[in-house]
Amino acid sequence: MQLDATDRRILTVLQKQGRITNAELAERVNLSASACHRRVQRLEEDGLIRDYVALLDARKLGRTTTVFVEITLQGQADEVLEAFEREVRRIPDVLECHLMAGTADYLLKILAADTEDFARIHRQHLARLPGVAQMHSSFALRIVQQTTAIPV
Repeated sequence: MQLDATDRRILTVLQKQGRITNAELAERVNLSASACHRRVQRLEEDGLIRDYVALLDARKLGRTTTVFVEITLQGQADEVLEAFEREVRRIPDVLECHLMAGTADYLLKILAADTEDFARIHRQHLARLPGVAQMHSSFALRIVQQTTAIPV
């Protein structure tokens, strides 16, 4: 799908202000309200806008510790990968799981209340994941840059 400059402006605004009214959005991107609405509908139908969400403040919810966990599996067979991925999806504390190229097979991003909470997550969930040969955890000290906005 071809995106023109107006589509890009719409996407940029919506990524930062998902609850903006159509009238406000139209004004910000210099379109009539009806034309803006049609474009947003097209962007949704084409799958460029996948969802609308509320971004929560992890600190205010008591999740102050971000841990990145590198996991190396015992093998690369499809059934090993599938079993691992199936089980990791069941862990509510895992925000992201990425299949990697490089030294580790997977990289997990986990939010915990503190180190004791991470120890619980590790004991109850991570240590029980199938096919794991090695696990390395790194604790983030502070967030330097964080965004959900994709450059368009």
